[in-house]
Amino acid sequence: MSTEIHPTAVIAEGAELGVDVRVGPYTIIGPAVRIGDRTTIGPQVVIDGVTRIGEDNVIVGQASLGAAPQDVSYRGEPTMLEIGDGNMIREFVTINRGTVKGGALTRVGDRCLFMACCHVAHDCEIENDVIVANNVLLAGHVLVGRRANLSGGAAAHHFCTIGEHAYVGGLTRLVQDVPPYMIVEGHPSRVRGVNVVGLQRARVPEREVEALRVAFKRIYRSGNPRRQTLDTMKLDGDAPEHVRRLVAALERTEDGSKGRHRECLREEFARLGAERLNSVNRR
Repeated sequence: MSTEIHPTAVIAEGAELGVDVRVGPYTIIGPAVRIGDRTTIGPQVVIDGVTRIGEDNVIVGQASLGAAPQDVSYRGEPTMLEIGDGNMIREFVTINRGTVKGGALTRVGDRCLFMACCHVAHDCEIENDVIVANNVLLAGHVLVGRRANLSGGAAAHHFCTIGEHAYVGGLTRLVQDVPPYMIVEGHPSRVRGVNVVGLQRARVPEREVEALRVAFKRIYRSGNPRRQTLDTMKLDGDAPEHVRRLVAALERTEDGSKGRHRECLREEFARLGAERLNSVNRR
């Protein structure tokens, strides 16, 4: 099958489309867009900016990808959006490109599902196999770890980190980091327990799941100061890998500002953004 472009679609000069790409009616693709092989784009999609989309993606109608960031500091710089392979992007999803101060790049990994009407703001990083349900709102600079699951209507404050294998309940308000492997729910949000179902689906060994259950009780139910508990757990050289990763993530959050580790990375993001912008300008 060859590339198919509907006659009503508008493909700007300079855009690059791979093999077997399908473009639906009234879709608009900008001049700095590159789309990988076998990607299907539905009707009335807008893809703009310096946007790189990988292979085997399905972008359903009315999505907007690579639009300018909704940030008052943006001055028209050629910042970027990168989307990996095998993602499903449903109706009315919006994913904005980055800002210079935030690293100049919004990045989406592989095999993610973005359900209808969710929003991914500038400079977010979405790792592999993430599920973002209907009407989820991710503010700028949010990191979502692999295999995290965000239920409908959840909203994350800028610079939040949502850990790997975490489950966020519907309509949850996130103003601080979400620990990996945990269920977080509420307004304001609270850690409710271990995401056992998600871990089992990811085929995490049962001994690791049980170790996370024990770690949850020590951290959230013992009544001891969080920092003291983490310091004690860190000394356990025999702790399973997932427990060690949980402790490390919580330490980063403790060291961050207002419960958000990425808040302390602002200067690093700005440096990366300037470097990326210089790289684009040299091409």
